Formats: sequence, structure tokens, C-alpha cells
Amino acid sequence: MEEIQEQTSMPRIGDPAPEFKAATTQGEINFPSDFQGKWVILFSHPADFTPVCTSEFMTFANLESKFAEVNTKLVGLSVDGLFSHIAWLRTIQEKIEYNGMKNIAVKFPLIEDITMNVAKKYGMIMPKQSSTKAVRAVFFIDPLGIIRAIIYYPLSLGRNFDELYRVIVGLQTSDEFGVSLPADWKPGSPVIVPTGASCGAVQEKITTDKDLTCYDWFFCTKELPADTIWTKIKK
Repeated sequence: MEEIQEQTSMPRIGDPAPEFKAATTQGEINFPSDFQGKWVILFSHPADFTPVCTSEFMTFANLESKFAEVNTKLVGLSVDGLFSHIAWLRTIQEKIEYNGMKNIAVKFPLIEDITMNVAKKYGMIMPKQSSTKAVRAVFFIDPLGIIRAIIYYPLSLGRNFDELYRVIVGLQTSDEFGVSLPADWKPGSPVIVPTGASCGAVQEKITTDKDLTCYDWFFCTKELPADTIWTKIKK
């Protein structure tokens, strides 16, 4: 008889973030209600005391204040226990030096998930990768508790932190200014203006809005200075 593997569902962009209560290295949390009014990056890693995860946690901790400036909290998760988490984070602070970083204290919560309850709710366990380790999932959750973006990495590949920061800034920029963002966008680059609902509306926009650069009816851009963005989203 064929063995039937347990299937875990994965929440989608636009879904409410699945709720849970959990013990963490910073005390018990109720997620996402404890973070209402904040953006959250919820990310998982395969296991404590592993080198790729160590490099990532040092980088997250080093950038925590930068994410805080754009109203964003960090929450980590693995399927290891709380005592393992504490020992690992202490080792990171006392012994590990990476990419010019050392004496790094991880102050954001790291969730204990021995039962894999949270990992399964978020679809972080990929049987073809591992049946007992969470892949490198990243969920971007808005202040209303809605999932706005998801990035998954395999066990062997560390995350790109410039991209994680770009995504959180991009989501806030799109919300704040009602624009879309083109390939490789960074703050200060031109943004895409939504097209009109009719040919007449498009033509009117093209002829009356002198700030637009239109290449055709469906592709119009405008300048959005980085200073204007930071004024709105930095705290």
C-alpha cells in the first residue's frame, strides 16, 4: 500500500494571516493580533545551529532597526525548542563573526514550533525538501493582518536582504501613493501610473497630467522622489 503523505495548505496573498499563540524567545505572542498597526516579516528557517540560518539571523538582527524605521517587526520561526533557540542565539552573540558582524544580539522573537503547528498552518514544510524542517519562507503581513507577499527559498539558499527590504518598502509605497512599481524598482526610480478605465480617460490623463511620461496608452510613468517616499513611510 502506498504511503500517503500529509498535505499542508499554504495561505495565499490577500488571505488573513493564520492566527496562532506561541512561546518565543521574547515571551508568548498572539499572532498577528499583537502586531496590529505594524507591518510584519514572518520568516522560517530549517534548524538552529546551522550555518546558513546563522548568517541570516545575524543579518536580520543587524538590520532590525532599519526595518523598524519603516514600521516593520521581525518574527522568526523554526521547529526547534525554546532552549535550543536560546542556546543558539547565545552562541551567535558570543562566538560567531560573519560579514563584518560580531557580538550580534537577536532581540526579535524566535518562535518555538516543535509540534510544527505554525509551520503547517503557513505551508512551511515541503516534503520533497524535508518532512521535519521548515523551508526559508518569508511572509509579508500588513498592519491589518493581511498577507501581502510571499517568498520561498530552498534549504540550501540564503535570503537576499536587499530584496526583503525592497519588498516591504515597495508595498508601503504602492499603498501610500496608489502606484505600481516596475521591474527592479528602488525608491527614487520612476513608478507606473494606473491606466484609465476608458480610452477617453486615458487620453485626458495623458494630455492634462504634465508629470506623466506615456509610451503608449497602457504604459505611463512618473517621477516619485525618494525623499517623498521616506517622508510618508519612515517613522
